[in-house]
Amino acid sequence: MSDLIEIRWHGRGGQGAKTAALLLADVAFKTGKHVQGFPEYGPERMGAPITAYNRIGTDEIRVHSNIYEPDYVVVVDSGLLDTVNVTEGLKENGAIIVNTSKSAEEIKAKLKGYNGKIYRINARKISVACLGKYFPNTPMLAAVVKVSGVMDKETFLAEMENSFSHKFASKPDVIEGNMNALKMAFDEVK
Repeated sequence: MSDLIEIRWHGRGGQGAKTAALLLADVAFKTGKHVQGFPEYGPERMGAPITAYNRIGTDEIRVHSNIYEPDYVVVVDSGLLDTVNVTEGLKENGAIIVNTSKSAEEIKAKLKGYNGKIYRINARKISVACLGKYFPNTPMLAAVVKVSGVMDKETFLAEMENSFSHKFASKPDVIEGNMNALKMAFDEVK
């Protein structure tokens, strides 16, 4: 399974990391991929650190465990960089995507010797601008799709619009806000 992509999400309860991982699995599945999207349960409470995972590939996925050597790590809450070794097991040719307004150098200083690629996105700024509230999972979802190349932008946006239209059928402003957040995130990930 050389085309298998493994992603590990780090966030806090209530930030939508689990939801983003499940949405990514759903959208990838609709494009014909084999997928897994699942959380690692621990103390399920608002604000507690959580981990979620994705496996996406063109062949059947027979592994059913947590992901210990991810290709990509997504950090929804940069405060976790001080308490969780988010780069543990991250492949050398992989990348980390961090929700932050800080520079790559400031982030690298917190990554315990990690020398791989660092991508940054200010999900707070995007979320507040597009949704009026802080929902970091939508911009982070777009960032991981762009960085990983798991699917092309147009397919991703079309599938997400279908998903949002179903989920928020009675709230067109929520659909528009989320779609704007996805598009802005694609442009702003660095």
